[in-house]
Amino acid sequence: MRERVAVAAVVALFLAGCGTTDSASSSKESQSKMNLQEAADRADKILDEAFAAIKPPVEWTHRYSMPGDCYVDRDRAVMTIISAERRGSFLGVLERHWKSKGYKLVATSPNGLVAHFKTQDSFQLEVLIGPNGQAHLSVTTPCVEESEVAQPTSKPNGPDYSKQELPAPNVKSTFWSSDELLSS
Repeated sequence: MRERVAVAAVVALFLAGCGTTDSASSSKESQSKMNLQEAADRADKILDEAFAAIKPPVEWTHRYSMPGDCYVDRDRAVMTIISAERRGSFLGVLERHWKSKGYKLVATSPNGLVAHFKTQDSFQLEVLIGPNGQAHLSVTTPCVEESEVAQPTSKPNGPDYSKQELPAPNVKSTFWSSDELLSS
């Protein structure tokens, strides 16, 4: 419950910026030509690329796809247990990947378990690791033209929990779930 409240608060902060002016006119032009489905497809591609960058791979499931008036949220939950000793490494993999794509680190939480990034075309990315070791990756699109939005088409890497109560992470990984510290 605490994680959901934290995620909702963060999403609300990002959405408060929906529709604000952007200094890059090409970014505004591409957004005005994009509809909700195209933005959702871009969000799915960002998430697909992020999960492809995580080595060794983790199991994940779609969590929700929430269209708003002019934006879409896509969220995926990691079902692989990320141990306290490996959470920094997990976040580091995503940070390096997103920075290599030119995405800007916007904020991190004081405890280091939440990081927010922004793409050049104003998509908001978040990674959050809960106290039980469950990671969530989400993307909120910028404000775009209204249209119908289909559910994500990417197949989960593991069981699909998108239409049921999400259990605690339940997949052990010899790497990500290990309680051994990584040597530097």
